[in-house]
Amino acid sequence: MYSKQEIKQLRFAMRLSLVVGVLMLVAKSYAYFITGSAAILSDAAESIVHVAAVAFAVFSLWLSLRPADSSHPYGHDKISFFSAGVEGMLIVLAAVYIIYEVVSKWIAGLQLENLGRGTLFVGAAALINLGLGLYLVRQGRRHRSLILVANGKHVLTDSWTSLGVIVGLLLVARTGWLPFDPILAILVAVNILWSGGKLVRESVRGLMDEGDPELHEQLIALLDEQTQRRGLHYHELRHRNSGVRVWIDLHLLFPADTPIERAHREATEIEAAIKDEVAVPVTITTHLESIEEHEEVHQDLNQGAE
Repeated sequence: MYSKQEIKQLRFAMRLSLVVGVLMLVAKSYAYFITGSAAILSDAAESIVHVAAVAFAVFSLWLSLRPADSSHPYGHDKISFFSAGVEGMLIVLAAVYIIYEVVSKWIAGLQLENLGRGTLFVGAAALINLGLGLYLVRQGRRHRSLILVANGKHVLTDSWTSLGVIVGLLLVARTGWLPFDPILAILVAVNILWSGGKLVRESVRGLMDEGDPELHEQLIALLDEQTQRRGLHYHELRHRNSGVRVWIDLHLLFPADTPIERAHREATEIEAAIKDEVAVPVTITTHLESIEEHEEVHQDLNQGAE
C-alpha cells in the first residue's frame, strides 16, 4: 500500500490540479467574454468539465486510499475505474455541447474582437496545462494511480484543445476569414470526444476485469521459471487489476509426500519472486495441491456439484 509520503504527494497533485483548473476556467471565460470566439467557448466548456471531473477525482482518490473493511474486504480501489469513467462521460458531454453551441453561433452570425488579447490568455493557459498534465501523468504512473493518470491525460487534452484554439484565432487574424474559428472549434470538440471515449473504454475494461495479455505472459514466464527450478507444476492462473494493485490466484502442485511446512515455504518464495518482478503492487493467493491426486479430487468435486 502507499506510504504516508506517497499519499501526501498524491493528494497534493490532485489539489494542485483542482486549483489550476479553476484558474484556467476563469482565464478562458474572460477570453471568451472579450472576443466572442466559438473556439474559446469550446475551450472554456472543456475547463468546466475538467473542474467538475477533478472535484469527483479528489473524492475518488480519498476513497481509494481507505483500507479494506467489513463491507469492502477487497478495499476501495475500484473507484479508480469508476472515476475514469465519470470523467470520460463528462468529456463526451462537453464535446457534444461544444458542437451544438458552435453550430448555433455560426448560424446566428460570427462576430469576433480583441483576438490578440484573447489569444494571449489562451496561450498562457495552454502552457500551464501542458506542464500540469505532464506532472500529473508522471506522478500517477510513478504511484500507480489510475485516477491521477486519467486526470493528467484530461489536462493534456485541455492543453491540446487550447493549442487548436490558438491556431484558429491566428488564422482568423491572418486571413480575416471568420469561419476558421467555428471550424477549429468543431475539430477541437471531435478530439475531446475521442479522448473521452478512450477514458470510458478504459473504465469499462477495469470494471469488467478484462484480461491483461502483457501481464499474463509475464506471469507465465515467472511461474515457469520458479516452478521448474523446484520440480513443481501450476494451473488455474487468474489475475485482475483493481486500479491500484493486481490480485493473482493460482494452484501450485506438489508431490504428495511434500511436508506442509516445505510446501508453504516454497509457495511463499514463489509469491515473493512475482512481487519483486511485477511493477505494480500485487496480492497473491496460492492453493496447494497434490500432483498425484489433484485431477481425481477435482473430478469428485465436479461430480458432486452436478
